[in-house]
Amino acid sequence: MSKIVILAEKPSQAKAYSDAFTIKKRDKTSIELNPCSTFPNGATITWGIGHLVELKQPKEYKPEWGAWSLSSLPILPVRYEFKVASGKNEQFNAVKRLFKEADLIINGCDVDREGSNIFYSIYNMTGVKGKTIKRLWINSLEVDEVRKGFANLQDNKKDLLLYAEAKTRQISDWLVGMNGSRLYTLLLQQKGFKDSMSIGRVQSPTTYLIYQRHIEIENFVPKPFYEIEGDFTAAQGKYKGKAKIKSEKKEEVLNILNQHRITGKDKGFVKSITKKEIRTKSPKLHALSTLQTVANKKWKYSPKHVLDTVQKLYDKKILSYPRTDTQFITDSEFAYLSNNLESYQDIIKNTFKVASREPKKRYVDGSKVQEHYAIIPTKTIPSSATLQGLSLEERNIYFEVLNTTLAMFHEDYVYEETKVITDVNQLDFETTGKTEINKGWKELFNIPIEDAKESKKDATQALPRLEKDENVESIVKMKEGVTSPPKPYTEGQLIPMMKTCGKTVENEEEIEILKEIEGLGTEATRSGIIETIKKHQYIEVKKNIVNITEKGKILCQSIEGNLLSSPSMTAKWETYLKKIGNGTGSQEAFIGNIAKFIHKLLAEVPEQLKTESITQRIETVQQSDFIAPCPACKKGNISFRRSFYGCSEYANGCKQTFPSQMLGKKVTEKHVKDLCTKKKTSVIKGMKPKAKEKKPFDASLVLKDDGSIGFEFAKKQFAKSK
Repeated sequence: MSKIVILAEKPSQAKAYSDAFTIKKRDKTSIELNPCSTFPNGATITWGIGHLVELKQPKEYKPEWGAWSLSSLPILPVRYEFKVASGKNEQFNAVKRLFKEADLIINGCDVDREGSNIFYSIYNMTGVKGKTIKRLWINSLEVDEVRKGFANLQDNKKDLLLYAEAKTRQISDWLVGMNGSRLYTLLLQQKGFKDSMSIGRVQSPTTYLIYQRHIEIENFVPKPFYEIEGDFTAAQGKYKGKAKIKSEKKEEVLNILNQHRITGKDKGFVKSITKKEIRTKSPKLHALSTLQTVANKKWKYSPKHVLDTVQKLYDKKILSYPRTDTQFITDSEFAYLSNNLESYQDIIKNTFKVASREPKKRYVDGSKVQEHYAIIPTKTIPSSATLQGLSLEERNIYFEVLNTTLAMFHEDYVYEETKVITDVNQLDFETTGKTEINKGWKELFNIPIEDAKESKKDATQALPRLEKDENVESIVKMKEGVTSPPKPYTEGQLIPMMKTCGKTVENEEEIEILKEIEGLGTEATRSGIIETIKKHQYIEVKKNIVNITEKGKILCQSIEGNLLSSPSMTAKWETYLKKIGNGTGSQEAFIGNIAKFIHKLLAEVPEQLKTESITQRIETVQQSDFIAPCPACKKGNISFRRSFYGCSEYANGCKQTFPSQMLGKKVTEKHVKDLCTKKKTSVIKGMKPKAKEKKPFDASLVLKDDGSIGFEFAKKQFAKSK
């Protein structure tokens, strides 16, 4: 009797699989299924807990690699070894036991490269050999899709290639991180930098792109420009127009006004009126990156928050697989969407007129669907109770995806564009107006006529009724403007920035032209990379605007000129990694090139870091970090040290520190400064005692003579208690 074992990536995924069948037995580490048509002898589902297996640390290869020293570099193991992750032995041993007993093992981890990596890392670590392995490949956790997936398992040829790609990426990132972080940290510390630097194959060039935008803004010199504008009064109302001239030279514009004998108040006439009907198709379906960009623009959600939210909706079986990089679906998905159309319309309470039920290439193209199709609603129609149970973020994301999907069945958005040429003394002024004819798909999104994508220079206006050759009164004047600097990135713009390696794209056509560019990271990893550079304090996000920090500037000045600052080189690496994934690239060749790159860094970076500008930047940062003179030693300065505040004379014996948190409240730099200079802070409200039965209290922090911190309680609360 053959025994089948299914490995899910995580417990929630295992539960979703078990929901499609009947359960015989459940315990801490597995779920046993009853026999059924899919599994005549039953099956057992077990799971990972994220990564059960991870790469060993350098010191586990060689003791000398444990110390952070330049002499121990490079760290280049002959072969790469893995270990069971800390605290996960119980689950790993359960998986190992089940794998040994199995005749058929099914990889049911997430259907992407990382899922393949997790499965084979665990499988190889168990030491089990010679088992038949099949791959479950589904885009939805709905019961029907799960059953269909298990009934139509794939072989593991493609899976093994994706594993090779993901493992190569994992090892190369480990190599760059372990060697680069130590190299830069140690060299910068020699120059007086007191923090550590985290270097990454993808995170470093991503940070550098943000730094480049900062430099563009910092170096931008505003330039004046001059235009000619006209305010016109016709029989039926007023409108504005602009001459087709924009010059940095004031004299040039004044000369044009003189040539046309324009005094300011002149007679004019309507030279021509042309009308054109413009039809706009609905937006393409969402890939993860487009959904992250739209959600950030609409609701300021971070890319990671969007991914986490779509994952929750996928786990709830109402959205398809989130980590997809395509905006297309196949005929199969289109068929079920079309069949369920009225039910989806009921959800949004809008029974719009369906324009067509024929699949269009703009949305439906099986040749453009590789591993996953676009993010769309599943066949499961959520009940009112399910929708009401969603968080605000989940509702927003679900309806964004649902409306974008329904839009492909809706009519085009149609408007009439009117262009008016007004002649004033033979100088032409152009005016554009827009009249909405059919709101079409835009009614699903409540988008105004003046679409958010329109720039100010292309903005349209409501026009009065005008006749050709009609006379108008004009007030013409020269208008002075100033060129604007590039804007800093919003957090949502970081995703397209990474996809296109910073090349600016303004519209869909340009994005199509650039689609062959392999960007930084993958659809699945980009939001994690952004979180990483935030965590390492290279960037900070305030009110959705991304700024490079002083630490980030030091990093970017340090890597300037080598491949760590080259987005295009990192993108080429990504291209080659994908070749490994489709069987045309070599894992050994890629890791060999990374090793050469590390040797090159070790040879060149010490010289590159000798520049005076980096030394000056470090000195500036160290000084700006100081919060107040140390009240204990009187020599050093207090500054923030990752998780606490400490004295710069620590190495010389000063032990004065301040916590960053106290009884559930944040200790701010202002609090520390007050403690150092006044020995007392303002009242901090709502401090929570360690004893749970006691109530929160208000108190000032007080610096004692021995350097410890005490409390001075607010008098009002004691008056109340009496």
